[in-house]
Amino acid sequence: MAEGYLTTHVLDTARGCPAAGIEITLYRITDVGPVRIAGAVTNADGRTDAPILGEEAFETGIYELVFDAGPYLTASGVTPGEPRFLDSIPIRFGMSEADSHYHVPLLLSPFGYSTYRGS
Repeated sequence: MAEGYLTTHVLDTARGCPAAGIEITLYRITDVGPVRIAGAVTNADGRTDAPILGEEAFETGIYELVFDAGPYLTASGVTPGEPRFLDSIPIRFGMSEADSHYHVPLLLSPFGYSTYRGS
């Protein structure tokens, strides 16, 4: 059994605070396309309450986290354009180590974002 797991969090770098209330969907990328395997919403600390992919379901492979940032940006006072510059933010990444903790955060501002492999 794999001992790996996946966590994430969202920080609002423009406001300097955690981003609460962002819906996140996790997909596994397969030969037939993306397959939804989990979903969560960030808490007051900008984190999910539990790993978005726990040890019991962990498999190596290619994944995609999709952050539904549009509603959060609107609620934080960013006037949406039509279409909004940032709305749904996908981050595709690979997990190749079956016994590792992968942490993929989103650093968010109204007109840009970044990510990295955290710990």
